[in-house]
Amino acid sequence: MRNLLPLKIVTLIAFTIVLVFGFSNIEPLADWRHGELVVILPPAESLDQPFNQQLAQLFASHLGVKLKPLVLYPYQVSTALTKRLAHFSAIGMRSNEPDAAQKFGVPYQEVSEIVVCSGKPPRRYEELEEREVVVVAGSAQEGALRAARLRNPEQSWATVDKATPNELLDKMTKGELDCTVANEEQIAIQKNYNPGMETTFEIADPSQLAWSFAPDADPELYAQMEKFFARIEEDGTLERLIERFYGHSDRIMPIDAAAFLLKTSTVLPRYRHIFEEAAALTGIEWQLLAAMAYRESHWNPLATSYTKVRGMMMLTEDTADRMNVSNRLDARESIMAGARYLQLLKEQLPLRIDEPERTWLALAAYNQGMGHLDDARMLTQRNGLNADSWVDVQKVMPKLRSPSVAKTLKHGYARGGEAVVFVETVRLYHDMLKRISHNEYKQLLPPDYQIKLNAW
Repeated sequence: MRNLLPLKIVTLIAFTIVLVFGFSNIEPLADWRHGELVVILPPAESLDQPFNQQLAQLFASHLGVKLKPLVLYPYQVSTALTKRLAHFSAIGMRSNEPDAAQKFGVPYQEVSEIVVCSGKPPRRYEELEEREVVVVAGSAQEGALRAARLRNPEQSWATVDKATPNELLDKMTKGELDCTVANEEQIAIQKNYNPGMETTFEIADPSQLAWSFAPDADPELYAQMEKFFARIEEDGTLERLIERFYGHSDRIMPIDAAAFLLKTSTVLPRYRHIFEEAAALTGIEWQLLAAMAYRESHWNPLATSYTKVRGMMMLTEDTADRMNVSNRLDARESIMAGARYLQLLKEQLPLRIDEPERTWLALAAYNQGMGHLDDARMLTQRNGLNADSWVDVQKVMPKLRSPSVAKTLKHGYARGGEAVVFVETVRLYHDMLKRISHNEYKQLLPPDYQIKLNAW
C-alpha cells in the first residue's frame, strides 16, 4: 500500500437520516461558508468509517467549520451530490477512471482490490467467470470490476445496495456468498475475525481512493480540498492517520487470531470484572488492559518467562515491588498493578503528547522500560523524525539492539524490535475486543479452527 497524507480525536454528533434512496427528511444544503460542512460518510458498520470520519473532521477543522455527517451507502452518493444534499462525499471512491456523475478529489490512498471466495479459490480470471461474484453497489470494488471487464468481457457480478464490504466478507466466510471483492485493508482487518479466509488475486489495478464532488462543485471548496491534502501529505498526517487505523491490522497469524477469539469467549469472562475495576481506577479502557494481558500471558495468571517476569501482566520483581504487589501470580494484584504502572508511564511522558500517541509510547515503555523509550525518542529526533509520534519512533526503535547505536545511547542495548511487536499486537487485540461483542465470538470462529485449537 502506498500512502499519499497530527490530529486530535473529535467527538462528532452523528446526523442520522432515513437510509432510503428518496433521501427523506434531509434539510436543504446551506453554503458551507456559513459554518457547517455536510459530508457523506459510510454507515457505522463499515470498517472504514472511523478513518473516513477522522479525515473529514480534519478537513472541517481546516476550513474552520462544523462537520455534519450524512450517512449513506455508496450507491446513493452520486444522486445525493446531484441533488445538493451534501457538499462532498468522504467515502473512498475509486478515482482511476473518469465518472461523468462525480468529480474526484486528490487521491489519498492506494489499495489493491482482491477477490475472496468460499470453497476452492479461483487463481485466474477465467476461473472467476464461472463463479457468482457479489459486491457493494457503487463501491470502489464495483469500479474495479468494471475496469477488469475491459480485459475480461465475460465477467459478471451482482450488487447489493445496503451493505458494506466487511458484511459481504462475513457472508462469504459463512458460505452465504460464493465470491466477493474487498481491498487489502478491509481484508486484513476481517481476517482477524475469520482466520480461515483465503485471498486469491487482484481484480484490477489498485484503486486510488479519493473524495467525490458534484461535477459543478464549488470551486473554492474544491481548491481548499487540494490545499488541505497537499499540506497533510507534506507534514506526514496521512501516514500517521493510515498507520493509526490500518497499520496494525495484519500483525498476527490466523492460528493466533483464532486462539484469541476462542479464549475471549472461554477465558476472558473469568477476569473481565477485574479489568473493568482497573479501568475504573486508572481511566484506561478495560479492553486495552485485557489486550495487554493477553499479549503478555494469554490470560494465564501463572505465566512465567525465562526472564523471570511473572503473572497475568508479566511483571518484573522491580515493578511488582514498586507497585506494592505481594503475589505476582494473583490475577487481581497483577492486573491492578499493570494498569497502575501503565498509568504512571503515561504520566511521565511530556504533556504535549496527545492520545493515542501517549498510550502507544507508554506501551513501548511498559515493554522495554522508560529509559529505553527515551533513548528511542532521542534517536528518532536525531534522524529528523517526530519523537512524539509512535509512527516515527517505531521506525527507529529496532535500532536499539545495534551495538554501534547502543553505545551512543544513555541506557545502552535494548530489544527495541520486541517493543514494536508488543505495541502493534496490543493495538490489534484492543481493536478486536472493541469491535465485537462476546456473544459473537463463537459464530465468528470457523468450526475447523475450533477443531485445530482443541487439538492444540
